Amino acid sequence: MSHTPVQGEAARPVPRLLIVTSHVVQYSSPIFQKLAQDPRLEILVAYCSMQGAESGVDPGFGVEVTWDQPQLDGYPWVRVPNRSPRPGVGRFFGLLNPGLWKLVRKGKFDAILVSGYFYASAWLAILAAKRYGVPILFTTDGHNLRTWATQSRWKQRFKKFLVRRIYALGAVVLAGSSGTVEYLKSLGLRKERIILVRNVVDNAWWTRRAVEVDRDAVRASWQISASATVMLFCAKLQPWKGPEDALEAFARANVQNSYLVFAGDGPLRTSIEQRACELGVSERVRILGFVNQSQLPSVYCAADLLVLPSLYEPFGFVVNEAMLCGCPVAVSDRVGAKYDLVRQGETGCIFPAGDVDALAAVLRDVFSNPEKRIRMGAAARKRMETWSPREYVDGIVDALELAARSRQRQGKN
Repeated sequence: MSHTPVQGEAARPVPRLLIVTSHVVQYSSPIFQKLAQDPRLEILVAYCSMQGAESGVDPGFGVEVTWDQPQLDGYPWVRVPNRSPRPGVGRFFGLLNPGLWKLVRKGKFDAILVSGYFYASAWLAILAAKRYGVPILFTTDGHNLRTWATQSRWKQRFKKFLVRRIYALGAVVLAGSSGTVEYLKSLGLRKERIILVRNVVDNAWWTRRAVEVDRDAVRASWQISASATVMLFCAKLQPWKGPEDALEAFARANVQNSYLVFAGDGPLRTSIEQRACELGVSERVRILGFVNQSQLPSVYCAADLLVLPSLYEPFGFVVNEAMLCGCPVAVSDRVGAKYDLVRQGETGCIFPAGDVDALAAVLRDVFSNPEKRIRMGAAARKRMETWSPREYVDGIVDALELAARSRQRQGKN
């Protein structure tokens, strides 16, 4: 879909994209760098909060977090002052950034990408874009995997109606996975308005770091032998991430010379430690606590299998990271990455969310078959070759072209 000028054709102006986002996210910063490096567009990232770039207690991890990789280098960005009387990322009115209106009005942008709509400033940006005729790009990783059992039918219908009306305000909706594409279609969006951009990480950084890892040395620091099999849980120790299911399945699998490593922290840490003692597996469980970004490649490379038993996970970037390090994955059927990255028995395994016995069976199968682990690890790394920032940037360029055509049509009406 991307346009390449032919000889004799006048070069078109490079489109300018304003990206409005709530706060600094470690997964997004490297992708903003890739966008800034591409000659087909210009970007400006508008941060409504600097949470993530500054030291502070992460409510999910429950500990103070300072990311050890640059979050603000390599791309143009602006901090829009937050005027909320009760500032915070987790509340709708926690982000009130009136400066966005002036930024949209004077910025001469060809499109605005709005990340999320659960904070007031997102709606301020949307209203400003509508006022000044700037096409809106929405981005989402939503899908149909969340269980609706606890919601009444009218609430389900109302939510679908509301989300459909919100996305109708945009020229394009960017989907992070093929599962999200199907979700958007189920809401009634025309496929012509949906572009798959892929949820990606900086592939080159992860593969470069992976080859530098001394696997045996990492295991030795955990007091785990080189010959052992290691199951890795890499996420916040929160109920919906399923760390307790991971522990129960590990104990039930009862594979000789196997270990479970938790890379993460959170409110369930104490209960996990206690339960490991009750199950008689505490000597084979390691809880590393919060692991910073620069050390994560070592963690993945030292593991034999990443397990993500989430009860609901819009995507799961840890799947990208593990696969880039050659670590196969086992994910629940409510993890969004299952649609595009996890091929059953090839790059990993998929099991029913909440089914501890099914996960235990996966562990017994994978742990008892070293040849299969090696084969899946190689296939996982191969799969990531076409799920990279390159495809993401191409998708953004396509979205800008689609938005430009939408703007032209509106100008003729």
